[in-house]
Amino acid sequence: MPHARAIPPRPINEPVKSYAPASAERQELKAALATMAGSQVEIPLVIGGRDEVTGRTGEVRSPHDRSLLLAVAHEGNVDHAHRAIDAAMAAKRGWAALSQADRSAVFLKAAEMAASTWRQRLNAATMLGQSKTAYQAEIDSACELVDFLRFNAYWASELVEQPGDAPNMWNAMEARPLDGFVCAITPFNFTAIAANLPSAPAICGNVVVWKPSPNALRSAHEIMSLFRAAGLPDGVINLVHGPAEELVNACVDHPSLGGIHFTGSTTVFRSIWKRVGNNIDRYKQYPRIVGETGGKDFVFAHASADVEALAVALVRGAFEYQGQKCSAASRAYIPRSIWRELEGRVVALVEQIRVGDVTDFRNLMGAVIDARAFARLSSVIEEAKADASYRIVAGGKTNDERGYFVYPTLVESKDPASRMMREEFFGPILTVFVYDDDKVDEALGLCDRATGYALTGAVFAQDRTFVAKAMAALSEAAGNFYINDKPTGAVVGQQPFGGGRLSGTNDKAGSVANLHRWVSPRAIKETFVPPTAVDYPSMREP
Repeated sequence: MPHARAIPPRPINEPVKSYAPASAERQELKAALATMAGSQVEIPLVIGGRDEVTGRTGEVRSPHDRSLLLAVAHEGNVDHAHRAIDAAMAAKRGWAALSQADRSAVFLKAAEMAASTWRQRLNAATMLGQSKTAYQAEIDSACELVDFLRFNAYWASELVEQPGDAPNMWNAMEARPLDGFVCAITPFNFTAIAANLPSAPAICGNVVVWKPSPNALRSAHEIMSLFRAAGLPDGVINLVHGPAEELVNACVDHPSLGGIHFTGSTTVFRSIWKRVGNNIDRYKQYPRIVGETGGKDFVFAHASADVEALAVALVRGAFEYQGQKCSAASRAYIPRSIWRELEGRVVALVEQIRVGDVTDFRNLMGAVIDARAFARLSSVIEEAKADASYRIVAGGKTNDERGYFVYPTLVESKDPASRMMREEFFGPILTVFVYDDDKVDEALGLCDRATGYALTGAVFAQDRTFVAKAMAALSEAAGNFYINDKPTGAVVGQQPFGGGRLSGTNDKAGSVANLHRWVSPRAIKETFVPPTAVDYPSMREP
């Protein structure tokens, strides 16, 4: 063990830099953006610590500027997935045998590098590859990524509570990694999640095959390079990218599958779970399945709400990062008594939003992630324009001449059960239903039942009695519940993240609860003086 102190100190959250004009971090980030935009890279697979090129490549382009080629990425196939599994299993015994302090040290070092010398590399990759603004990248690929690594290393040291003892014995509990390997399947929208899903199981001693989103390969390449530079042993995390269904199925069908760590769509997660069920007889163990999926996140306002704060929360909650957050505000329930004032405030704020290239720091929004997202969102907006049951209150514009730009759009729905109040679109579209003030209880019921999702939600009210009522009425409607704040922005160690119903397994990333899913505890009893007779005193003659 390299340190006398096996448990690192409890971390504090990484401070968010401002990137204000003339700040040092702003100049550093602009330099990193210029360097990365001017230097196309080749992204290999990483299997057993070796870079692998396949000759089958795909282009990585910037969503807000399709002329900007950031990288060419090699694509793997089933054979690469199987070799990644073999490499992981070969590394498993040695990695698990290391002390928790040794394993944590790798990721604590990665955290310090990400907070300092690698910070702007990670931010620039996220901005250019995923079209995040400087602030959105900073809170994601810098701060949250660092927080996940530091807090998980801390929590991993305290995963098991030691049991009680009795005379003549010594009891203990140890946190072992799962049998087999973990398959981590990560999304495009958060670089921090892409780092956390493979590293959280690895910190606990597991080995991982990591399948990243094809829309976040530039930042995935930086994450993998960061882990390797921090001293991660070969084979502990193996990076494979290419056709998603082909690679994921190869992992899910493997007898040594020990767990799945997933963030993505509800449809994909359900298909994976079904495949696991169909494969149950072939596994060497029951796989752990941890997933965070979709959301149709709500803001519910009471007549006593602070209208100015509510307007800002709706705009930030719905339109930051183009609404491409699992937690983004997507539906709102507004009392008629404040709707006219609120509408005016929201429209004015929306009209001030600048949309464009994220390297222009004045823009609040960039582009949606790809052509498929653009087409889907454009279709939804056109549907709202054509349907008399909807009214476009603000926005409604799209433009894909240079990048995939969907402008912030506010829609009023006359029907609380309309498609736009029920379905997740994953873009900058907020739908509002205006309810009569005397039907607030009915509106709470509509909010609870409108969708199958239960990820995030917010209530705005100054009346504390109503806040208590709403918390009770919506107790199962959101795994992360906000009072007088937007439903986005969960912070590691402060608001553990995850929801129920169709939104996932609610295993709370950003807390020790998630790490418990990646260990298989072993209870150990040692008896110092064992018995030497079979019979018990009750069996003896009087």
